[in-house]
Amino acid sequence: MPAGIFFPETFTLANGLEVVVATNRRMPVVTHMVWYKVGAADEPRFKSGIAHFLEHLMFKGTEAVPPGDFSRIIARNGGQENAFTTYDYTAYYQNVAVDRLPLVMQLEADRMAGLRLTDALVDPERDVVLEERHQRTDNLPAGRLTEALYAALFVHHPYGIPVIGWEQEIRGLMRADAEDFYRTWYAPNNAVLVISGDVDAAQVRPLAETWFGAIPARPVPPRCRPQDPPMAVQHRVVLRDPRVRQASLRQLWQAPSYRHGDSGQAFALQVLAEILGGGATGRLYRSLVVEQRVATSAGFGYAPSALDYAVIGASLSPAPDSDPDQAEAALTREIERVVADGVTDDEVDAAKRRLIRESIFARDSLRGPAFSLGTALAIGRTVADVESWPARIAAVGRDQVNAAARAILGQPGRVTGVLLPETTASRAAAEEPVALRGSEVVP
Repeated sequence: MPAGIFFPETFTLANGLEVVVATNRRMPVVTHMVWYKVGAADEPRFKSGIAHFLEHLMFKGTEAVPPGDFSRIIARNGGQENAFTTYDYTAYYQNVAVDRLPLVMQLEADRMAGLRLTDALVDPERDVVLEERHQRTDNLPAGRLTEALYAALFVHHPYGIPVIGWEQEIRGLMRADAEDFYRTWYAPNNAVLVISGDVDAAQVRPLAETWFGAIPARPVPPRCRPQDPPMAVQHRVVLRDPRVRQASLRQLWQAPSYRHGDSGQAFALQVLAEILGGGATGRLYRSLVVEQRVATSAGFGYAPSALDYAVIGASLSPAPDSDPDQAEAALTREIERVVADGVTDDEVDAAKRRLIRESIFARDSLRGPAFSLGTALAIGRTVADVESWPARIAAVGRDQVNAAARAILGQPGRVTGVLLPETTASRAAAEEPVALRGSEVVP
């Protein structure tokens, strides 16, 4: 079993910027990432989408780099760049040849402190974000279902608000909102610089001091978020849409994360997720697809890297000749079976071997170390937490997995989402007012 994964070097600048360097000498290239410890769950009320909107606006220029030049400079130097926003963090990255590292550090440091916005830049970009929402959510039945599922799973916590924001609130976002959010959260002492590739800390430190070191630290507010009450009921969300050709089903539960709740269960839940959803070898696929033939696909997933709640859940696509209700019943029986009967020692050992093997293969990736380390530090974990992950997984036993399954999958609170083709009957029903039957919502 490996004693670590990426074996990174770390240091912190005087202004509070954390720097992590994961050396990989396989190719003369680097991934350069700046992670800000702020995401959609930190937004002010009625300003949903501002974290993602600001991500877009970060490409709109400074005094030194006119609007649009950031991406053009990266492209001219043979690099790739992008950014993304989640509930818990916002990250910006570039993949470039190692001799271009000083350039991208200069560019990223410049916009950390020097973003310049005008209404002429902000207003058209708001329309871009609205179109993005239409394409990725409003026009995709699966996207609309996911949005409804999270709104049902998190009734009070901001994880129930979409990262991209609600349309009516996006339309109200103004330049002042973006500037306020930028001034509040975008500071070196609220950021992590992660570089992975053909460099080491001795090479990176003087560059980081030169470009980031002069940016002053600023007070950053605490990340105060409302919490959900215990979920004691089951919710069911049903969406019918004429664009749906294949029915699908999802079941979701709130679960502990690395940072919230009984975080010690996170490692046992990862082993459980591998047992149930480990591809063609997973329990759900073998039972529902291969043996019972009620589904064409079946899976199970768990994402513990969250500042607050994690989500754990199952999914399936019913077979074309299968009744979706029968497929759902079969899935429910499998979940109930693992809660009642547990898993075996052999299943646990095999799942742990697969997970640890994946962590070894992750060393070969250029971007993988930067993403893994940045995600961890952005939610308040440490490099030591990342490096000890194989040992923590190896220490998981069958009793821990079974206890976690009972605690999470056996709880009464659950959200079920069903995506169905529109039928003649449902089209006729659509002419009537929306039906609300208990916690079931049928558009």
